[in-house]
Amino acid sequence: MDPCAIVTDVRSIFSLPDVVIRINELIDSGEATNTELERVILNDPALTAKLLRFANSSYFGLSGKVETVLRAISIIGHKELRNMVIASSVTATFKGIPSDLVNMDTFWYHSVTCGVTARLLASSVDSRERFFIAGLLHGVGRLILFSQFPKESAKVLGCVNQGVDAVIDAERKVFGFTHAQLGAELLRQWRLPLNIWKMVELQFTPMKDETHKYDASTLCAAVNIANFIQPCTNQKINSEKAIPAHAFEAWNLLSLSPELIESVITVAKLQVIELLNIVR
Repeated sequence: MDPCAIVTDVRSIFSLPDVVIRINELIDSGEATNTELERVILNDPALTAKLLRFANSSYFGLSGKVETVLRAISIIGHKELRNMVIASSVTATFKGIPSDLVNMDTFWYHSVTCGVTARLLASSVDSRERFFIAGLLHGVGRLILFSQFPKESAKVLGCVNQGVDAVIDAERKVFGFTHAQLGAELLRQWRLPLNIWKMVELQFTPMKDETHKYDASTLCAAVNIANFIQPCTNQKINSEKAIPAHAFEAWNLLSLSPELIESVITVAKLQVIELLNIVR
């Protein structure tokens, strides 16, 4: 099996709405005006409503009420706008996933938790928006596998109680790649920035690529911290095997102390519920 071929085959099923693609293109061009972006967004009333809810959430901590899309864009900037647009649309993109393999409410709870946690761990305020998106979308490759290969996925999920490493090894044996690699390919074909999809690709091997080592370690740490708050699946996890070796390497690289991790968990829990209500 080849991740690129699989994603190419399912892109018509798992595709971003046209409005999201258009906004992504405008932001990538570097020449889009706030008015142009507002015009595109206003053509989608549901997206407009979600966008304003995001802008007024505690996640951004803005002072005063944001009442117009134009004001929201001018305050949060184009990069955070991309975050909100993708977050507002992505849950509706993945439909028809077998319920016996995953509870989608549980899945998105974990994904939003991971996004919020990754954003909190990001050292640079200027770049933290992409960490939220990487965290939110880090597990979408698993949804593709559930949808297209349910029997094989059920076999892989049988290893969950043996720990994360056992699941990843099972994916490599059954499919020839991990859901991280498959998810990264989808984000690449969605034309998301390289510094987002590379994080997703390297989340289980953060030390593999020197250029992206810090970013991948941040996502890796966020995924495993999020597992404490809300696991991705309902399957029972062996607590002794819940934290893989690559997570400890990531935590050491980022100098994450138990006290700091506990603080991040506390803040993340406060933000997740509000964001989840908007996203879902």
